[in-house]
Amino acid sequence: MAKREFDRDDDVGRVAANDTGTLGKAIAVLELVSTAQTPLRFTEILALSGQPRGTLHRHLSHLVEEGLLNLAPDLRYEPGMRLLKFASNAWAKNQFRTVAEPHLKTLHERTGETVHLGILHGQEIIYLDKVESRQAVRMNSQIGNASPVYCTGVGKAALSVLPQKRLDDLMAQFSFHSYTPTTHRSASELMAELLMVRRVGYAFDREEHESGIRCVAAPIDAPRHGIVAGVSVTGPAYRVAMEQLEIWAVVVKEAAHAIERDVEVRLGPGR
Repeated sequence: MAKREFDRDDDVGRVAANDTGTLGKAIAVLELVSTAQTPLRFTEILALSGQPRGTLHRHLSHLVEEGLLNLAPDLRYEPGMRLLKFASNAWAKNQFRTVAEPHLKTLHERTGETVHLGILHGQEIIYLDKVESRQAVRMNSQIGNASPVYCTGVGKAALSVLPQKRLDDLMAQFSFHSYTPTTHRSASELMAELLMVRRVGYAFDREEHESGIRCVAAPIDAPRHGIVAGVSVTGPAYRVAMEQLEIWAVVVKEAAHAIERDVEVRLGPGR
């Protein structure tokens, strides 16, 4: 590992006092680059991060030096190989993902379409695992990607099991960006659907995040382990009718309940 350099007048006390703030800013830069759809130039990162030019340059230099970011020949920053290795190891060791995996495979065998496992993280759903469809046309989703909770099946399923106060606080933060004509545009619209999801135990994505993509999802609620998540079956609208999703809702709920049971058994009593 390359040696980090600090200003000459740094002492132990000052470094300790500033470490959290400095680390947080560097992580913010790392997250900005690693979650961007395409590699970013310095000027783009500068505009998005809001950090001073000199500070940002130091953070980027250190992140490149440590292999967490890579500076491409066209002077764009992208995730580095060391960061990808960290991510790969984290996915492999994620206990929740490991517990859910056999149930995802069973659900895939029963439906033949793409199966996703996602966990609630703030206003987003982070996809922890995916079993690809057997069909020729497949989903372009990727493990580790994030999607808004209010316009995805897994997201709405996860929201449905939150305590009302936490749900209200979270919905107050939503921007309700209209990705498609069927995306919810207000908290009242979303809440009306979530009440239905609570009653039936599953949620749909009716081409709300991406045109031409539908899914049915069920919540996974393991409060003793701090897990609020969901599992879904997803397919293209031309191949998967809403009537078919209604039929699959039964097996999706069964998979979610099986995952909940295994989480309690295999992960212990929790907190």
